[in-house]
Amino acid sequence: MTAEPDPPLPHVTIHYLRPPDHLQTFRQPIIHQSPEAIVTFSRSIRVPSPMELDGEVALETGSDIVWFTFPGIWHDIGRFHDARGAFTGFYANLLTPVEMLPGNIWRTTDLFLDVWLKPGRAPRLLDEDELQAALDADALESGTARRAREEAEGILERAGAGAWPPPVVHEWTRERALGVLDDMGNWE
Repeated sequence: MTAEPDPPLPHVTIHYLRPPDHLQTFRQPIIHQSPEAIVTFSRSIRVPSPMELDGEVALETGSDIVWFTFPGIWHDIGRFHDARGAFTGFYANLLTPVEMLPGNIWRTTDLFLDVWLKPGRAPRLLDEDELQAALDADALESGTARRAREEAEGILERAGAGAWPPPVVHEWTRERALGVLDDMGNWE
């Protein structure tokens, strides 16, 4: 008797709006799901140019990202790696709570602000200028921008106290994610 192969992992299709009208679509495997968080994986991404923070590459073409989506929360978290696979830091992307639709379709809107945390350093708020530009262009409502700022302030406070990111983000390393994908033969 031969063992049945494991079923492929489910994928999610994410419709990601950056106001006013830049819509991107991402497809990622779901590698873990619990009431607390849904973990997805972006393999060997492509970016127009490397993202550098504090003079170091945080993300570049060929990088992997382990993503954490928290139902009802105004941010997601990425564990960023360089193209060689070395962990570079934690990235909180401020966004509207993800709308999870039937068929593993998600919709969310970028709120411009981001928080960067490189272990051993103080957390940093990024892209305040982009949020202000969106407000000036009437691409974002002031109440939504205020909510994004409140969320960012809460993240910065918790990170400064050593209470952010949450434990699930520490548990799901790139290596663990790759192991799940390898076990499932799920390399799309």
